[in-house]
Amino acid sequence: MDSMKDNITDNTTEEIRINKYLASCGICSRREADRLIEEGRVKVGDRIASAGMKVTGRERITVNGQEVTLQKETRVVALYKPEGYLCTTKDDHGGKTIYELPGLDPSLKYAGRLDKDSEGLLLLTNNGDLIEGMMRGANGHEKEYEVAVDRPVTDEMLSKMRAGIFLEELSVTTRPCFAEKTGERSFRIILTQGLNRQIRRMCETLGMKVLRLKRVRVMNITLEGLKKGSCRQLSAEEVEGIRQMLRRKMK
Repeated sequence: MDSMKDNITDNTTEEIRINKYLASCGICSRREADRLIEEGRVKVGDRIASAGMKVTGRERITVNGQEVTLQKETRVVALYKPEGYLCTTKDDHGGKTIYELPGLDPSLKYAGRLDKDSEGLLLLTNNGDLIEGMMRGANGHEKEYEVAVDRPVTDEMLSKMRAGIFLEELSVTTRPCFAEKTGERSFRIILTQGLNRQIRRMCETLGMKVLRLKRVRVMNITLEGLKKGSCRQLSAEEVEGIRQMLRRKMK
């Protein structure tokens, strides 16, 4: 399997912001690192870290008392999540989690979850910056789904989805999107945002219930070659493709 070297190494003398360092360690995104720092859960040596603090990586840096170390290689894994599995490390009610699936490294963090009743593609990585870039809604990265519903799919319904639907529970109107009919009671949809249970809420607003929801693509990565419950590490070329998309969105 291929992997990629990060620009930051563990013997660098260049100072970087503490939130970027934590993201590079693969434990969280920069935004989550900011929250941990604000809550006083990050220490540099014996000092409680502060927002904007810079480090070289040679210091002893801990989060919740546990020392963190810089990841030398960026790893990104594509997982075909089966229906019935939760996107979490542990469920207090005994539910099955994705980290119980064979071959999945528990140190990898997912970039955008799928709910328990949905199946399909999840991307997981040890690079917090990649997680943040892929999850940032403003970047408008494409996510493609196949959906089956309990009523016939009509042109009127698709037209409303394409234009954007007001979701009362979230007090937000969805972005315009691509949607096309694929069967009597099925359709394909491409979203550029990730609202909570967005497709299910959109269908409910239109008087339909989702019977099956499958994510088949995230950005440039698809489910091709994966069976339910299996995963594979992305090649260096695939990871570079993700990075290029992130860079284009940041310009």
